[in-house]
Amino acid sequence: MDFNLSEEQLAFQGAARAFAAGEMTPHAAEWDEKKIFPKDVIAKAGEMGFCGLYSPEDVGGMGLSRVDSSIILEELAAGCTSTAAYISIHNMATWMTATWGTDAVKETWCGDLVTGQKLASYCLTEPGAGSDAGSLRTSAKKDGDSYIINGSKMFISGAGETDLLVVMVRTGTVDSGPKGISAFAIPSDTDGINYGKNEDKMGWNSQPTRAISFENARVSADHLLGVEGEGFKIAMKGLDGGRINIASCSIGAAQACINHTQAYMKERSQFGKPLAAFQALQFKLADMVTELVAARTMVHLAAFKLDENDADKTTYCAMAKRFATDIGFDVCNNAIQLHGGYGYIREYPIERFQRDARVHQILEGTNEIMRLVTARRILEDGATDAIR
Repeated sequence: MDFNLSEEQLAFQGAARAFAAGEMTPHAAEWDEKKIFPKDVIAKAGEMGFCGLYSPEDVGGMGLSRVDSSIILEELAAGCTSTAAYISIHNMATWMTATWGTDAVKETWCGDLVTGQKLASYCLTEPGAGSDAGSLRTSAKKDGDSYIINGSKMFISGAGETDLLVVMVRTGTVDSGPKGISAFAIPSDTDGINYGKNEDKMGWNSQPTRAISFENARVSADHLLGVEGEGFKIAMKGLDGGRINIASCSIGAAQACINHTQAYMKERSQFGKPLAAFQALQFKLADMVTELVAARTMVHLAAFKLDENDADKTTYCAMAKRFATDIGFDVCNNAIQLHGGYGYIREYPIERFQRDARVHQILEGTNEIMRLVTARRILEDGATDAIR
């Protein structure tokens, strides 16, 4: 692949950078402190096309590649990592709706989703089914031309504030495993859906996180995404891209921390000279930048593999997610160290970037699961020459 950005990609990058600087950076600290979900700014992002990045053009999306989308999400995350991460989740749920939804669902929802006028949540995790998504228990039972949904989800981004829920449920028997899972697009105000409290979190405070309970919630059968039993496949396809998205947000947070650190080291003096003159600190910054460039390159490679529908795309996405989210957090953490005590106080944004980046090592599949996905592929029979 060509690692030089095209003129079009540079234009996307510049537009996203300008939007982040003008609409996100000035407000990010307040959103974090007051737990404000900036739906108005997300709608403005939708006007730029950022809420339908890789949704198909026939529903109003931009139809961009995953590489292009990664470039944009990185820039948004440098403005407010928490809000950019929600936008990335909204993009995943919107893409699922646009790709597998019935004509009726697409006509009703996609126009508003891709413009950010309406927002979506992705509902997979349950109290007893996190990394083991195939064991989820929320059920959907057919009843005439409807399904009756019962069960619960937890740690759902945007829940209680969004308009559409893309929900993975079990239509098969309790022991049917992944083959018994189906996906639905469910209006969030459906009778029988209730929302828990907005969780108190370490980071990601500009997006609400709530549990959702379904108590005999009735949804029309035409809100099924794909066909019965296809939900796990839809979820996994969504997560390939979701892992690239969240890795891109980690890179954006880390790049912002490097930018702040570079400026701080030139301004701050100790022992009669700027911090930038101390070789030990120069080496630390050099390592941070080197690791970040390596992570960004890996994410773009994985996004390219996804765009090309490479046979090993899932493995590349898992490797990139693991590597970039670990490196992203480490870079933010080292930026705090280089800022000294100032890095630990909220007057400087470094600590917020670190808090927001930490959860990326957990969601969209924990980094332990990413290692498992990668190891299984490497150890397959005949895989001697795999992943290169």
